[in-house]
Amino acid sequence: MQVARASFPRGNLAMRIRDALGKVYSDSRFVAVFARSGRPAMSPGQLMMVTVLRFTENLTDRQAADAARDRVSWKYALGLELDDPGFDASVLSEFRSRLVTHDQTSAALDLLLDKLFALGLIAAGGKQRTDSTHVLARIRVLNRLELAGETVRAALEALAVAAPAWLTRQIGADWQTGYEARVDGWRLPASEAKRTALAVRYGADGYALLEAIHGGVDAGEVPGWLAELPAVEALRRIWIQQYYREVGIDGREAITRREASVHGLPPGLFRLISPYYLDARYSVKRDTRWAGYKVHVSERCDAGFDEHGRDLPHVITNVTTTQAAVPDQAMLESIH
Repeated sequence: MQVARASFPRGNLAMRIRDALGKVYSDSRFVAVFARSGRPAMSPGQLMMVTVLRFTENLTDRQAADAARDRVSWKYALGLELDDPGFDASVLSEFRSRLVTHDQTSAALDLLLDKLFALGLIAAGGKQRTDSTHVLARIRVLNRLELAGETVRAALEALAVAAPAWLTRQIGADWQTGYEARVDGWRLPASEAKRTALAVRYGADGYALLEAIHGGVDAGEVPGWLAELPAVEALRRIWIQQYYREVGIDGREAITRREASVHGLPPGLFRLISPYYLDARYSVKRDTRWAGYKVHVSERCDAGFDEHGRDLPHVITNVTTTQAAVPDQAMLESIH
């Protein structure tokens, strides 16, 4: 709610929003988010406003629920009676999950812009600027050797839950000691020879799992849906980028880890860096290096006054999240 801060006199932010903008979020906009049957739900329009107020004050869900129950200013902004008992904090996380599931994550900004347009605070045309900033993924940064080991371990963990009896027939006792702990939880070998041997072992184990899943010796006993597990799909894609196999003149198969200087590696836009978040990427922007995503923010930046003599607010008009390696200029046309 940067607009309210910039354009209206000082005072309680929640009350100023209600006074200046009226009711921003109506329940009818969120009809598709809620089922037609089941227990009564709290007003989605009010939940959206609570979500916005929670963000502006940097509150937890529990603190936001307490504010909606105890603060007169929040009750005024939400249009609640003074004796309204409020709601349980868990309702907010459920509401956000519904917004994500039904692709309504931009509803807060879109509806606010509609209201500002109706009030004459923004208009068609004018100047707009767009810039991006980094968003960190909730992952530990791994080198390529750690990534290979953790990818195999993640696939084993998923298969152990999905098909434990089948997995037991595919792996030996040495797999337990090699993949029991997270790869970044122990120290990698110091010598280059031992690191190379470990990389080859990871490669062989990964190929063995993929072959067993995609039609091994007991192909008739392999559940068809195992290949659809996210961890297995991550293993398949990362192995395409990390390894290749070739058969020598002696008929023996050799597993080789790809090296940038010899075999080439995928560009940053396509290179996977985590078996858990397949959309996360490494990127660099000026002096900032990070692993994760990039958010592109567009802002209306006209200078001047409206018909009532008020300063035209600088309003955020669009927010787009992409992979971190997507260049800024590649997004300008679609954003504008």
